[in-house]
Amino acid sequence: MDSPRQSNRANRNREAKHSQNHSSTPPQKDAYARLLSQHHSSKFRLYLEQYAKDLPFQGEENGPSTPLKAHSDRVDIPQRKRDQVFDTDLSDFSPSSRPQQGVSERQRRGQRRDTTTSHDGDIESGEELNSFKLKDSQQHQKQQKKNKDPNREHTSKETVLCPRDPQSSRKTSSGGQEQEKSKKLKKKNLPKNHKEEKYRDGVISLGADADMPRPKSPNGKAKNLQQPQASRVNSPADKSKNKGGRGAKRQVFESYMIPEDVSHGLKRGELIQGPLRINPKKYHEAFLPSPDGMRDIFLDGIIARNRALNGDIVVVQVLPREQWKVVGSNTDCEGASESDSQAGTKLRKKPLKKKERLPSPDVIVEDQYSDQDELVSRVKNIALNAADNEDMEDPSTPRSNGEIIQRTAKVVYIVERKHSRAVSGFLKFLPDKPFAMFSPVDHRVSRINIPLADCPADFKSRPGDYASTLFICRITNWSADSYFAEGHLAKTLGQAGEIEPETEGILVEYDVDFSEFSDEVLDCLPKKLPWTIPPEEMRKRKDLRQECIFTIDPATARDLDDALSCKPLPDGNYEVGVHIADVSYFVEEGNALDVIASRRATSVYMVQKVIPMLPRLLCEELCSLNPLTDRLTFSVIWKITPQGKILSEWFGRSVIRSCVKLSYDHAQSMIEAPDKMFSAEELPPVDPEHPIDEIHQAVLNLHSIAKNLRAQRFEGGALRLDQLKLAFTLDRETMMPQGCYVYQYRDSNKLVEEFMLLANMATAHHIYRSYPEKALLRRHPPPQTKMVELLQEFCDQMGLNIDFSSAGALHRSLHTTLGDDEYSSARKEVLTHMCSRPMQMALYFCTGVLKEEKLFKHYALNVPLYTHFTSPIRRYADVIVHRLLASSLGCGPHIELTEEEVHKQASYCNDKKTASKRVQELSSDLFFGVFVKECGPLESEAMVMGVLDQSFDVLVLNYGVQKRVYCKSLPGLESFHHHQVGKKGELTLVWSPVDAGKPSVQQVISIFTLVEVQLRADGAPMKYSAVLKRPDENRSEILHMP
Repeated sequence: MDSPRQSNRANRNREAKHSQNHSSTPPQKDAYARLLSQHHSSKFRLYLEQYAKDLPFQGEENGPSTPLKAHSDRVDIPQRKRDQVFDTDLSDFSPSSRPQQGVSERQRRGQRRDTTTSHDGDIESGEELNSFKLKDSQQHQKQQKKNKDPNREHTSKETVLCPRDPQSSRKTSSGGQEQEKSKKLKKKNLPKNHKEEKYRDGVISLGADADMPRPKSPNGKAKNLQQPQASRVNSPADKSKNKGGRGAKRQVFESYMIPEDVSHGLKRGELIQGPLRINPKKYHEAFLPSPDGMRDIFLDGIIARNRALNGDIVVVQVLPREQWKVVGSNTDCEGASESDSQAGTKLRKKPLKKKERLPSPDVIVEDQYSDQDELVSRVKNIALNAADNEDMEDPSTPRSNGEIIQRTAKVVYIVERKHSRAVSGFLKFLPDKPFAMFSPVDHRVSRINIPLADCPADFKSRPGDYASTLFICRITNWSADSYFAEGHLAKTLGQAGEIEPETEGILVEYDVDFSEFSDEVLDCLPKKLPWTIPPEEMRKRKDLRQECIFTIDPATARDLDDALSCKPLPDGNYEVGVHIADVSYFVEEGNALDVIASRRATSVYMVQKVIPMLPRLLCEELCSLNPLTDRLTFSVIWKITPQGKILSEWFGRSVIRSCVKLSYDHAQSMIEAPDKMFSAEELPPVDPEHPIDEIHQAVLNLHSIAKNLRAQRFEGGALRLDQLKLAFTLDRETMMPQGCYVYQYRDSNKLVEEFMLLANMATAHHIYRSYPEKALLRRHPPPQTKMVELLQEFCDQMGLNIDFSSAGALHRSLHTTLGDDEYSSARKEVLTHMCSRPMQMALYFCTGVLKEEKLFKHYALNVPLYTHFTSPIRRYADVIVHRLLASSLGCGPHIELTEEEVHKQASYCNDKKTASKRVQELSSDLFFGVFVKECGPLESEAMVMGVLDQSFDVLVLNYGVQKRVYCKSLPGLESFHHHQVGKKGELTLVWSPVDAGKPSVQQVISIFTLVEVQLRADGAPMKYSAVLKRPDENRSEILHMP
């Protein structure tokens, strides 16, 4: 491919390709002769000689391979011109670059950019439509003007001031006189965003690329899309640029690889697949789990993400090693420092140890480095500095100063768009533009262009009226030549800051179906109401209606899907039963009701309401195990000793009649008062067939057995990480929060949990024995190795004896090594949060797809097999398990699902469960934000759980929320200073004196420091911030300045 100036001429005379190629040879010779004079490597000289010999025979006449043609089809250019875009040369060096006259090779090398560090959304919407078009004459005039003025200042300053100007990088690449510029670049690094702008334009300086090795593609053939430099050198966007920008947009993002190449790359281990996770606090940062369990792979900026959104399953290509990131050991994989990188450099810095070391940049986010850096990097890449290559560190090994190397990558393919592509946000009017700018509330999604025709009719004339109106926008397209996606407004939600519009926005963003059930679905329900169990069905089931069976649920629960029974036996043992609503009786496989249930996959619980998986007639009436009503169930009944040893087990379909609906509070009262005689007024309505004392004794017996089962589980190596959970009391009429509190997990909760776990484990073993290739189980992978190692190192430094060798060892450490005083309890909560970070999500899977049994294990429970059986009203996975169980027992139809269908449904249930959990968290955040606004400011003690360079994270103990405290926003703070104590970060805060004449006050903030914070409502709707209260001068962490 031609350099920009030469390609302008080439495009005007495209038919005369061969003559052009020959005419461009002399400038190449001159440029490389100058470059040769700067280097004395014999290998490099041999390469140049071979390059000069081969040059006349390599040019644009080389046609592209078929896969590359497929890629170019994504851009609207004629096929004939596509054939001219790509170069299939298989040599290690690209021969197609043609240096500009008057611009040194070293100078062009300094302009190369392989990674992106852009902060998405920093450019005003739509600017790319105009600013990326530059006529040949304009570019030529700028080049002439710079060549006439050898003393002209290099344009890097202009780039720093206007980092988003796409033309700035072109100005830099056009260059002044070679010697003057070379001197300046030796003294000064290139501008912060210099590399980024080159990447944004979709083009790079080909002179720099000429010296880069071009690796083979996954299928063994050279592919231009395989390496960062190769994938952009011959892209359609470059051809568009070389046309001088006449009506053509520049390519911002790389074209995706074709599926064939992706498949080969994954099989060869050259590409990596996984879910994309974008940092919500620093949305230019994204991460991909490392397949080896080591430190996450880092994606820097929107360009590296290549239009993928949070949660998408993507395929990434790891960038060359010299572009990997170096971070401090005290940062986590989410980038624990505002300038993450404040401790960070690029790995390419290391080879400079044999030369004069350049100053380390302050912030890697903008990634400054000089052309000398780039030159050294190029030389290393073409194996001219083997010694430096041998000296590169192992990424899994921390450096002597505690820094850790983190791999970087870019997205080359999107396997599955998990993100709904729907976001809530606000409209902004752009004068003289045919579209409005949509700013999502979720900053992880870049801004979206909305056609004005899609906006409210009076938006153009009265945009201010919609400043606080919340809209739902759906992304419809995101082309490779635009930083911004295109979309349309799906709905106007209402005023921001109101609970219902905000709630609906959350549901739409996470693709939760909250629509009414269709008539087709409702037609699948029993027509005759009130419904009674048919006599023929009664004859097929075990009749347990005379047994003392009851439910224990939250007081507000309406979907009661599990009940318990405990009957003493003459031999001193007990008959314990877990009875689960038989949803599969009503939801027949394949009908409309089954289809909608499989799509919803789970009920979604929010603070003020539930979005049910099934119609309310089922989940609150026909299936719900309401008291004093005959209900169909699936039962597991054990004969069990008082110590919790299981003697026998029975599965089967049954009929029960719950004698009372107990809340957790009722059951807890019974546990705490074993000798009390409860009156009828203290409990809900009770079946007269079963005295209250009988129910009370059954609860006590279950509690006693559950304690033994629980003790056995944890002695056997189980782990439980209990985190603080916020609960609310609501006004019954307005549903606004009246109060909030940290939910207490008590013995009554533990009682129910133990028997649900026991039923789930028993069911898992049964269905796996019956259907070894089709069973739907639930596994929990072990935590991420590298994060555990870093956490172990941190605990060792803090003097905490925490054993991470197994789930059981971790549980014992957390519960035995820490004290019970107030400080120790707070520290335990912080440690629990820290220990949860390396943990992976539990997953549904099909046993026929995951072949190795050792992968079936549930890490936290420390059991070989586990599944979900106990909540079919609210989880579709449980419905499938019920069908498998019924089929295996011969009391239900043969299950029609294939192995592949079970696998797909399991994967889908995983996605929906994750989304449901996130919606629940956002709903809690929303209500707490309202509570702070209505009842705040709120004051609470908090414990520091992370220290950054300009802020620190705290766990607010009274409310169980995590917040970041920003030092710059603290009133009365004179200054602050971040420093390292070993590998632990500390902040020293200097407070101005309250009274004139008194000394300033110093406060040290480190992990596990107890502080007082105030939660205050922000100006933005539903948002609140944490502010550190000025310390009491008598407290121990205060030191007077000398």
